Amino acid sequence: MINVIKILLILVTFAYVGVNTKRSLHMFQQNRYEIKRYLPWLSSSMKIFGPRLFLYIVLLLPFFLLLFVSQELLQWGALLLIITMYSLLQWGFEKRKTYIKPLHLTHRVIRQIAVLVIFYSLILGLSYFFLPYGGWLILLPILFFIPWVMVVVMAVVTEPIENIVKKYYIFLAKRILKKQGNLIKIGITGSYGKTSSKNILHEILSTQFYTLMTPASYNTPMGITITIREMLKPLHQVFICEMGADKVGEINYLTKFVKPQFGIVTSIGPQHLNTFKTLGNIIIEKMKMVENLPLSGVGVLNRDNEHIRNYHIKNKCQIIWYGIEQADVDYRATNIRYTPKGTFFDVVTREQVVIPFETKLLGEHNILNILASVALGKQLGIDWESLRRAVASTRHVEHRLEVKKVNGYTMIDNAFNSNPVSAKNSLDVLQMMPGKRIIITPGMIELGEKQDDFNFAFGTQMKDKVDVVLLIGKNQTTPIAKGLMESGFDMKNVHVMSTVKEAFHWVYTHATKEDTVLIENDLPDAFSR
Repeated sequence: MINVIKILLILVTFAYVGVNTKRSLHMFQQNRYEIKRYLPWLSSSMKIFGPRLFLYIVLLLPFFLLLFVSQELLQWGALLLIITMYSLLQWGFEKRKTYIKPLHLTHRVIRQIAVLVIFYSLILGLSYFFLPYGGWLILLPILFFIPWVMVVVMAVVTEPIENIVKKYYIFLAKRILKKQGNLIKIGITGSYGKTSSKNILHEILSTQFYTLMTPASYNTPMGITITIREMLKPLHQVFICEMGADKVGEINYLTKFVKPQFGIVTSIGPQHLNTFKTLGNIIIEKMKMVENLPLSGVGVLNRDNEHIRNYHIKNKCQIIWYGIEQADVDYRATNIRYTPKGTFFDVVTREQVVIPFETKLLGEHNILNILASVALGKQLGIDWESLRRAVASTRHVEHRLEVKKVNGYTMIDNAFNSNPVSAKNSLDVLQMMPGKRIIITPGMIELGEKQDDFNFAFGTQMKDKVDVVLLIGKNQTTPIAKGLMESGFDMKNVHVMSTVKEAFHWVYTHATKEDTVLIENDLPDAFSR
């Protein structure tokens, strides 16, 4: 009978461990499957795990009294009961929990789960044969925390396999690109503005060409590989490839992989400083987009960005400049007027040709994104009237200053991966909106040692542009609150909340349908504290 209980014990313990294994894999995925990102996150999260672990140990203390009971069946039966109870509580809590970004069950995650199941089978199998009742009592608290550490072991073990899988799929993607020798390939990178520029360019070029762009944020080697292997067809004439980077070497690698003939650099600024370390590294890496173009290629660059403007380009290919503030450009936007329905502006060429444009999009950064697309569109032979129609019909890019109605309330959704430039622009847009102006934000992340400084500055910028501030996460938003206080903002109109759901509840109970709500950034669960 005891052996039967032990077998049931192992099965229930698998379920007990499974909850935290799911959570740890989820957080590992949100940290991009990178140990260098995951370990600092885990270290900063220890204060969350501590109280829970302490509670588990306290609840186990009465069961240590059974060590003095001679009835072995009673001991193992009680142990089975407590682990079953823990497992049910854990899974019940997990089922009720809602995530901003749920775990995506990719093939990679399935492989990771398989390796972890083998690990746990070995641990629990050995425990079945060699661990006495008292040893199981000690093992239980360890099993609460071990999945968070075991993910690191799993990552080290599976890395060679993942590298082989990556290389094979990239090889297949390169072969597909090589077969389509006449394909026009356009690379887009930048610290911010990549995805918006990609979507705008796709809408413009699609008026004349059969165009494919990398979807959503498929801007990594594997995301681009999936796009090429599964979506690129012989009929496509243009491939627009967004290229992201959060460490040195990635743009250099991606440009040599895709080999674009045209390259756009939207902007360069302090982002992903945790991994890039310095702004200088970011500048050098982003400008590889232009420096790796062929001599016959064309680079399209934002002259308003001082880091791009002052960079010495080590390539003799053609460069097309665009901007708003800088006059020495090939395409410049002037006479910009914002309205709640959209933006009106003129495009002035170097030859002083003036063409009026209108767009549903808001924000100066979107005008810059449109300029880059117009410049490249002209380079590829699209006439002005077609460009005007394409820009006028360009749709809002999801979660990037996207104006929409939610339950009758006007929302400006700028929830995707906020940065200092985008955050400031979104405040400028909110300022000109009617009614009470409300912002919901958890602040910005991945800004290295200057993260608190940028969030503090963000708080100071809200003065006179925002009426009510809803901060998500007490610890994360402390610098913003300090900036608000420093600027003289009325702190009675600042509310700190734990979740976005709480913030929306506040909006629905306090705001009117005439007010405007800006959602500035929406952090993954791993970073929203």
